[in-house]
Amino acid sequence: MYLQITKLNKDFQTKNGTLVVLKDINMTIKQGEFICAVGASGSGKSTLLRQIAGLDNPTSGEVRIDGEVITGPGPDRGMVFQHYTLYPWMNVQENTEFGLKLQGVPKKVRKEQASYYLSVVGLANFAKSLPKELSGGMKQRAAIARALASEPKVLLMDEPFGALDIHTKESMHEFMLDLWQRTKITVFMITHDVEEAVFLSNRIYALGARPGTVRKEITVKLPDRSHSVKRHTIFHDYRDELMELLRKHGQEATAVAA
Repeated sequence: MYLQITKLNKDFQTKNGTLVVLKDINMTIKQGEFICAVGASGSGKSTLLRQIAGLDNPTSGEVRIDGEVITGPGPDRGMVFQHYTLYPWMNVQENTEFGLKLQGVPKKVRKEQASYYLSVVGLANFAKSLPKELSGGMKQRAAIARALASEPKVLLMDEPFGALDIHTKESMHEFMLDLWQRTKITVFMITHDVEEAVFLSNRIYALGARPGTVRKEITVKLPDRSHSVKRHTIFHDYRDELMELLRKHGQEATAVAA
């Protein structure tokens, strides 16, 4: 599997004229990679994710998955949002089966598939629980299980841990790395959290703002992915490089806007 983004541009028409949100975006994501796109507000991160998800069409350029141009949503892309988007009247099992039900998957098959992924994310014992009975981290695990149940080629994540407290977020980071290593799923995640991106990803695309452009592609090579690596010099070097990039291009964007 590979995801290819080529010369992607996205404009919006406003009462003040044309607003260029994404400009000349080029990215390649290969099977089994964990990729993060990092940028401040105004860098078009969410707009970029919507193009990949097929929720919106580019002004020009294209997004391909396995050579096929993306023209709309599809089961080959699973989506996880910052806010859990679980249906409150459905229990965890029903939420996890929901996408499969829409696809017309037979009841027995979708139950087995959903149960398997609830086991993978550690929620097998909470299958009959309602979302209101779960913690924030557990809700996000349920949302991830639902996205994985359709067995997509790539998991798209829209700042999935942004609403969690720091301790839950760190726990979810470790969970996500373990899940990625066990399932070999391809992940494309957007975030504004630089440390999160360095800790989780094997490659990072740093986005500048107004318009959103790829300023730099960084390959991350850490000695390990344990929590203690955050104290390592090389982790600090990656973090500081990204922070400086975002700070510099944030100042440039502010100067242009002024």
